[in-house]
Amino acid sequence: MNTAATLRTRAAALAAPLPPLLAQADHLAATVMLGMHGRKRAGPGDEFWQYRWMQPGDTARMIDWRRSARADRPLVREREWKIAQSVLLWMDGGGSMGFASHARLPQKRTRAQLLSLALAILLLRAGERVGLTDKTLPPRRGEGQIALLARALLTEDTQEYGLPQMHMLPLRARAVLVSDFLGDVSAVRQALGAAAARGVRGALVQVLDPAEAAFPYRGRVRFQSVGGGLNHETQKADDLRDRYLTRLAERQDTLRHLCRNAGWQYECHLTSRPAQQALLWLFRALGGAQAQGTPCQP
Repeated sequence: MNTAATLRTRAAALAAPLPPLLAQADHLAATVMLGMHGRKRAGPGDEFWQYRWMQPGDTARMIDWRRSARADRPLVREREWKIAQSVLLWMDGGGSMGFASHARLPQKRTRAQLLSLALAILLLRAGERVGLTDKTLPPRRGEGQIALLARALLTEDTQEYGLPQMHMLPLRARAVLVSDFLGDVSAVRQALGAAAARGVRGALVQVLDPAEAAFPYRGRVRFQSVGGGLNHETQKADDLRDRYLTRLAERQDTLRHLCRNAGWQYECHLTSRPAQQALLWLFRALGGAQAQGTPCQP
């Protein structure tokens, strides 16, 4: 009897965050207008979508010569994609994502869960198939997939830093990775390499707390990881600021470089900014447009 009661208590605690996350994600998704067709991605179809500059790999047949005559370089006319496609998500559930520098700010994990699920809602309601990059949830259509994704996104990792898992990658699908990307960068390199090998394009969103982006610490400070595995105490935190910011900038340059090489897009999102800002960027990036990144500064 006690075992059953304990199980019910644990199950209730596990399910408690699910309704609020679903409600918040649904509300966030509702703030983004999908437009007439909702996919907004280049591909075979009848509807004109946009002009863009010619890129490596484009053929001469794709150029709109009349429109290009009024520009300083060749322009390609793109039509809107009307075929449903698979979009795979990976969200870091590692311990580092549980950090928030202030009670008024959401944890990085909370913001990542909200963005991931809101994006999934947008895509599923636009007719796409959405799943996870690991083997736990294959891409499917339909409203029923939303609750399954929400439960999966609420799962936390026992590791300090989560590692991208890229096992479910249909050819020429789309993928999204959401993390603070402060762990082993070689795991990101391998993940993007695996994606590029299967023609998978996508977007990488680095979610940071504003304190991680600005390093506002002074004097005596004890730094401890959320999981407790990393500790460092200093008497002069001010002296660490320049070195820390240099290392962070180097990490972000590495992430941008890896994304460019894989045909992906990179965005830095601070938890102090509106979640809608990152969701709009993600939706545009997945549509194939070159979405304008946001400077990672508080």
